[in-house]
Amino acid sequence: MTLIKKPAVTLYTDGACKGNPGPGGWGAWLVSGEHQKELFGGQLGTTNNQMEMTAVIEALSTLKRSCRIQLYTDSEYVLKGMTEWMPGWVRRGWKTAAGQPVKNAELWQRLAALCALHEIEWHWVKGHAGHEGNEKADQLANRGVELALRGKA
Repeated sequence: MTLIKKPAVTLYTDGACKGNPGPGGWGAWLVSGEHQKELFGGQLGTTNNQMEMTAVIEALSTLKRSCRIQLYTDSEYVLKGMTEWMPGWVRRGWKTAAGQPVKNAELWQRLAALCALHEIEWHWVKGHAGHEGNEKADQLANRGVELALRGKA
């Protein structure tokens, strides 16, 4: 039996919002060996958290096969949602510990389905602190905001 080694990918993701809610953008920088890919987009009337989640969703959606991923985000919301809060939400039928509906449940469900296809190691990085990958993802997210404001997202 031959084992196929999963490709290694590093993802840097970020979201941006001008006002919260307001026009927003998401950005992702994917690196695998010598290959790199920049992704960004945006929309009007969104939130920073929705854009942070969308960045990860869009990045994972571009992968054509199961990968080993090192994922870097400056969003504690996304990181804790995926690594700490998700099991409780699922167990409670997408309700918070206080019995309220989970905000952004549809995005969380899409994100969870995509994450299940890969081996992901999550990393939190401090935003706007000079981390190369995070700075690049931030620039891409801001390009996404510009697209949304021009009506091209």
